Amino acid sequence: MARTAVPPKKTIVKKMNYLTGFLLGFGLLLSGCNKDDDGVTKPDGPDPNAANLDVQDFMYKAMNLWYFWQGEVDILADDAFATDAEYTDFLEANPNPETFYFDVLLFSDDRFSFLSEDYKELTQNLSGISQNNGMEFGLVAFSNSDDIFGYVRYIIPNSDASTKNIERGDIFIGVDGVTLTRNNYTELLFGDNATYTLTMANITDGQISANGEEVTLTKEEGFQENPVFITKTFDVSGTKIGYLMYNGFTNEFDEQLNEAFGQLKADGATELVIDFRYNGGGSVNSSRLLSSMIYGTNTNELYIRQRWNDKIQAAFSPSDLEDYFAATTGSGTPINTLNLSRVYVLTTSSTASASELVINGLDPYINVIQVGTTTRGKNEFSLTMVDDPNRQGAPYIYTPSRENNINPDNSWAIQPLVGRNENSVGFSDYTGGFAPEIELQEDLENLGVLGELDEPLLARAIQEITGAGAKFDFTVEMPAEAFTSSKMFSPLKDNMVLDKDFYLPEIQ
Repeated sequence: MARTAVPPKKTIVKKMNYLTGFLLGFGLLLSGCNKDDDGVTKPDGPDPNAANLDVQDFMYKAMNLWYFWQGEVDILADDAFATDAEYTDFLEANPNPETFYFDVLLFSDDRFSFLSEDYKELTQNLSGISQNNGMEFGLVAFSNSDDIFGYVRYIIPNSDASTKNIERGDIFIGVDGVTLTRNNYTELLFGDNATYTLTMANITDGQISANGEEVTLTKEEGFQENPVFITKTFDVSGTKIGYLMYNGFTNEFDEQLNEAFGQLKADGATELVIDFRYNGGGSVNSSRLLSSMIYGTNTNELYIRQRWNDKIQAAFSPSDLEDYFAATTGSGTPINTLNLSRVYVLTTSSTASASELVINGLDPYINVIQVGTTTRGKNEFSLTMVDDPNRQGAPYIYTPSRENNINPDNSWAIQPLVGRNENSVGFSDYTGGFAPEIELQEDLENLGVLGELDEPLLARAIQEITGAGAKFDFTVEMPAEAFTSSKMFSPLKDNMVLDKDFYLPEIQ
């Protein structure tokens, strides 16, 4: 069935996205000051007698080669500068790296490209292991002030929060005795403080007020969440309905994901509800494996293909860009597939990137029915780029083995969008997100228990599967309209991780 994508949002939000994978065997070389094959003169570099322009020079040249919208940004055109002097003047006119990157080099529709002043910090964070206390939450703004409040979405097992008196649906309005606002929540909740104390609150008749309780949480270094959160099979009026809550496409847990489907298969599940409501994405390959577990393992059927800018696209053969359904995991374990003709997916605005990729990649093959609210609309992937222009075959692309080759005078990294994934029929235009067939918001006054039959979103999906009459009241009294969440401050955020190898011929 054809998906419905809502119109793109006008607000430009700069987020970070990550493409990993070792770009081996590349013949990519940057042109110097000589003319390229089309007779276009490119600057060799800024005047060596000018002020240090290493940061701007690196950013510009990396974006000129790799950026997805390189052809749409006039200043990134190959013939934008006729001489090195002209190029030098341009760089000198933009001394602030952040302003240069965001306001000069980025395309107006780019909502997710990002940068970091310290590539080591960035690449370490992108490992997916972080400092975490185990409480995942959303933040909601009060309508009549700058004050905000948080609500607990779920507690990660074996975390500090799992040992405390706090659970899904709990409300908090302050940290360390300070009321949460739009101006201070980042420092209070995501700052350097490893331990903080929450001021808890209750909802009464739609009003939120402190209840006199406090909960102290401590972040654990090196904490890693198992994204395979809940696996269950329900027998509802003789129909075996599988339920999987999957909270992140982390390829280190692909085997556990396959085992979960083995459990669903052994239980005899003939219907499936996948819960992506808090899944911001991650590994593209994990999305391919999950889709194969849902639909099937025919390795001749195309799952997705990548699309780059015109320069990079022309260097690939079509087969280099294609990803097919899988028969085994990366470790060689046979895929446990349910061979379904339809799947129900629970979504919210926190559903992004690889989660949306599953929806889009499966859509040409099976009926994908969304229950919840519109997804975020994150359909591009990116590369981590550093000042390493001489990396053979992949200039500027970060790889740990070449840290000694990175310009020691330039620690900046950029994370630009460099490509987009499209499904087997060529559709990729969902920058406004996928709208649900069955709209139902989460209700702060009735979030329910995840994985239980009376949890509203799951109950609504099961009602649709069975066709049973309304046993639940799905009226939403207080919508959980979060403007951000704890996951947006985690290392992977809503990133698209394209974990595959590429081999390109030389292009000039």
